[in-house]
Amino acid sequence: MANANNAFFYLVGTLFDVYMWIIMMRVLLQVVRADFYNPISQLIWQLTQPIVRPLQKILPKFRQWDSAALALLTVIAIVYIHAVAAILGYGVSVAGSLWYAALKIVVLALNLFTFALFVQAILSWVGPGVSNPAGSILWSMNEPLLRPVRRVIPPMSGLDLSPLVLIVVLQFANLLVPLPSIFR
Repeated sequence: MANANNAFFYLVGTLFDVYMWIIMMRVLLQVVRADFYNPISQLIWQLTQPIVRPLQKILPKFRQWDSAALALLTVIAIVYIHAVAAILGYGVSVAGSLWYAALKIVVLALNLFTFALFVQAILSWVGPGVSNPAGSILWSMNEPLLRPVRRVIPPMSGLDLSPLVLIVVLQFANLLVPLPSIFR
């Protein structure tokens, strides 16, 4: 029975994490002004638009920040916290769920950028200079973070170490977030 509970816990956590990543990608791609007509951008838009569109009537955009998508991300994070707590038999207060949801979003963002940097680095080794939709999206997302690191650590002998340095910094920051392991 413990294996079934672990499997169910894993499934619930993974489904929530993937959908929260998709919503977070929607927000990030709008902030960095990624190519809207990129097939990956279109997929993210189509997966989130049915839920975000009604919220946009209530919550307008603030500059390039999609308030409706951010609100949806927060609500889903709160539901996730309560779902995990219920599965494990814990109780969570309203203030606690808001705090843990905010921390969960921070951890997801750090993990998303770490994953995106890792994939971009692998793509640069496998097919440098090859243009593809994933590479374009990853470049749009990661370049605002990599640019300041490259000012401090420029490429040496054609080797760009900025993604590695940034991954280490992001994982260090991830370890500093005081989120209980049951919600990670």
